[in-house]
Amino acid sequence: MTPTGDPSNPVPPLEQALHAARALVLADLAAREVAEADVVSMVEESVVQRRWWVEQWPDGAGFVAGLVAQDVQDALLETYGRWPLCPVCGAGDPHALEVEPELGPDPQWVCHKAGVRVAAVGGLASASGGPASS
Repeated sequence: MTPTGDPSNPVPPLEQALHAARALVLADLAAREVAEADVVSMVEESVVQRRWWVEQWPDGAGFVAGLVAQDVQDALLETYGRWPLCPVCGAGDPHALEVEPELGPDPQWVCHKAGVRVAAVGGLASASGGPASS
């Protein structure tokens, strides 16, 4: 097996984008203690679907992390409930954060109710209840 850093066998940008998206979403799932086997399978299914999507639109590789996060969020809504719950708003009904931009680079978890950016996708471990610094 050739090491990843071997210049004779570089990792294609598509694979880099998919691996990065997987890692970021898994980090957020682990940060919120929902990275169970069935949930990890949801991530893998999304990555498979997004691989096809990026093969059709290579310029969208930079958008994959946000799309995988949204895919997993949608899948969890059906089986687990709202995820990730907002750590900023302490009062009122619990609500989920949303990914912004919906289709763009540098995806962020945002609380629309409070109007704040909570964390970058992959950064929920550092979001302990207050808005992330800009």
